Amino acid sequence: MSRGSSGEKRSRFPLSIFWIVLSVLLITAGVHVAILLGMEKAGWAPIVQTHIMVLYWISVSVLLTLLIRSRMKVAYDTPLQEISEATKKVAHGDFSVRIAPLHEEGKEDYLDTMIRDLNAMITELGSIETLKTDFVSNVSHEIKTPLAVIQNYSSLLNAENLPEHERKEYAVAISAAAIRLNTLITNVLRLSRLENQQIRPKSEQFDLGGQLTDCLLGFENIWEEKEIEIEPDIEDDVIITSDRELLSIVWNNLLSNAFKFTEEGGTVSVSLRTEDKNAVVSVKDTGCGMPPETVRHVFDKFYQGDTSHSIQGNGLGLALVKRIVDIVGGEIRVESEPGEGSTFIVKLTGASKKN
Repeated sequence: MSRGSSGEKRSRFPLSIFWIVLSVLLITAGVHVAILLGMEKAGWAPIVQTHIMVLYWISVSVLLTLLIRSRMKVAYDTPLQEISEATKKVAHGDFSVRIAPLHEEGKEDYLDTMIRDLNAMITELGSIETLKTDFVSNVSHEIKTPLAVIQNYSSLLNAENLPEHERKEYAVAISAAAIRLNTLITNVLRLSRLENQQIRPKSEQFDLGGQLTDCLLGFENIWEEKEIEIEPDIEDDVIITSDRELLSIVWNNLLSNAFKFTEEGGTVSVSLRTEDKNAVVSVKDTGCGMPPETVRHVFDKFYQGDTSHSIQGNGLGLALVKRIVDIVGGEIRVESEPGEGSTFIVKLTGASKKN
């Protein structure tokens, strides 16, 4: 009996069927001879013998045809009709359909494998459809919020005799909403291009420590305003071979989150060390931290575990970070406890020390 690499049967008509059919034919041939001998011995007329043998073989042919038809219906027609109905429902948007396996575990054949793969594909399509629906819904919601702010404050700016300090306050609110909207659209486009593989990493050698320092200095105004203590522990002369531009997006997003959720007077630590031929970057804050449920979903698009943070982000930054790290062949994980801050750890391959 032929089997595939995973152990499933590769034929729905195994060798045993051949021997059964051959045995039946040999038996019917033997019966044919026996009937002829019996009729000869009984002295029946040749015309009668001919009619009887014709009727006999007609009966045998009908029975064999019905048996083969029954076997083909069980082996092919019924499962293929179920598969056809299922694919038809999926084509019309029903991703809840599932096809029952034909055999129990350990006795699968290639149709069982096809059904299993089809069920997996339908499940994945359902997940993608749900993600697409959620994505559109979330993007619409996130766009409406800053647009509403811009619209409301723009209307207020048109009021006569508006005090100068209120005019400036409204203008700042409009500017902040516009920045948030621009950031959202930029992240959506970046994430879309990354997921559709329209952005391919461009590897080059560069000083990773220098890049981290430059990104950190970009937030100097924020840490001075919030009086946040900076604890850098960046190893010197760490050379990485990766995409400089994509990694700068990673560090800026991680640092932005760290400063965003760290209270005034808190601490943000940035470290870089080498392990074998890997570079390990750690961004740690003393912010509010996250519960286990949030940690599990922190890299999901639009996920915001703490609703109090919703005014400060749109849930795309960490999804973008995760996608970039995956593309450049790295790893990212997060360690966090409520009230004890969060630590994001990125591990990159292809690191070396400058001679």
